[in-house]
Amino acid sequence: MPLAEETAMSDSETDAFLGEMETGVLSLAQEDEPYAIPVSYGYDADDRTFYLRLVSTPKSEKRAFLESSPRARLVVYDEEGEGETEAYRSVVAVGSLERIDPSDLSIEQIEQYGRAKRPLFEIWGSSKRDLDIQLFSLEPSEMSGRRAEIDRDADE
Repeated sequence: MPLAEETAMSDSETDAFLGEMETGVLSLAQEDEPYAIPVSYGYDADDRTFYLRLVSTPKSEKRAFLESSPRARLVVYDEEGEGETEAYRSVVAVGSLERIDPSDLSIEQIEQYGRAKRPLFEIWGSSKRDLDIQLFSLEPSEMSGRRAEIDRDADE
């Protein structure tokens, strides 16, 4: 039976991990209805704030969730290794998304949005002219990082 050892990451380890990664899964909720999407982000370790550029259409499900000012949960994760030893890292950030008007952006915020990578391809059911790009920040009220190492050859 594989042996797993899980430990919490320190704030500095968490910040370094988030700086290395580019994507995660953003989950939103309205009452009892969940909504989750893959996103790319920029991360400012000094302020511990995420910057997201979200694209939607006026009548999309994403837009409906974003307009409700939902609580948000961003999960960023990574897996390394194969075979006998594997390592997993993840960070969960919880808070509220704050929409930012592009005319209110600071130089520092512009830099963070520039770090939010665009996907290599995009699939949209609508034409590009119907798409709306909105900028958001997520300053988590809670954030935790964990890592686990699994030794598949270990005996109990």
